[in-house]
Amino acid sequence: MATMGKYCKAYSIQKLRGFSGWSENAGNARREKQTGVDGKEIEVTRTLTADDYLYVQENYVVTDGIFKDENIIFDQVTPEWIEYCQQTLKFEIPVYEPVKPTAATG
Repeated sequence: MATMGKYCKAYSIQKLRGFSGWSENAGNARREKQTGVDGKEIEVTRTLTADDYLYVQENYVVTDGIFKDENIIFDQVTPEWIEYCQQTLKFEIPVYEPVKPTAATG
């Protein structure tokens, strides 16, 4: 079963490809349904293009979808990659302050 993380953010594949250590496992891209030659529906791995968006997950792994353990395109998480994400992409995991309940007035 797919695992959804607490946070991910979509980026243009062009921005991700700007990282000098970028390598993508395009074979892990999402599968799409297409109509085959004989009219039957088939599933094929989609081709990643410059117009596509991928997701940087909270663990800095890049996926083709919102689930952090499916369709992994890039998983070479190094200090250089983390720095690129933080400095160039401005990837930042938000810190949510807990909400304190207040007493009802009335």
